[in-house]
Amino acid sequence: MVCLGNICRSPMAEGVLKMKVELANMNHAVEVDSAGTISMHQGEHPDSRAISTAKKHGVDISKLVARQFTVNDFDRFDKIIVMDASNYTDVIKTARNSDDIKKVKMLLNYSNPDSNNPLPDPYFGGIEGFERVYQMIDKACDALIISLEKEILQS
Repeated sequence: MVCLGNICRSPMAEGVLKMKVELANMNHAVEVDSAGTISMHQGEHPDSRAISTAKKHGVDISKLVARQFTVNDFDRFDKIIVMDASNYTDVIKTARNSDDIKKVKMLLNYSNPDSNNPLPDPYFGGIEGFERVYQMIDKACDALIISLEKEILQS
């Protein structure tokens, strides 16, 4: 899961997907992590509003620590899921080849196929924006879990 600073959207998405992976008993097959395209918040915990919104839904992201996306993530992960077009462009710039590029997907395309809708960044708004974004993440991660289950069954 990749957003700009790795303190709002991507840690919430990491926490939600980890919870859903566990509930689906897919821990053995799915590794979830998050990163940011910039290093500005590297080493910080998620935004307090992201932490409280996730906690309200039973997801603890308080111990996550921001890190910057690196080219090594293409080797470590089968999917690189980004939150918006800017994140997509930044991640693609680090890709080494077409195989890397094929791994990059927009999160909301799981719940709204081929829409390329951005997941809004709630950073400059109030807590209600974090709740709205959480709901969008939750819905997209439900669809992502179904996609992952199909992929695991086929392999």
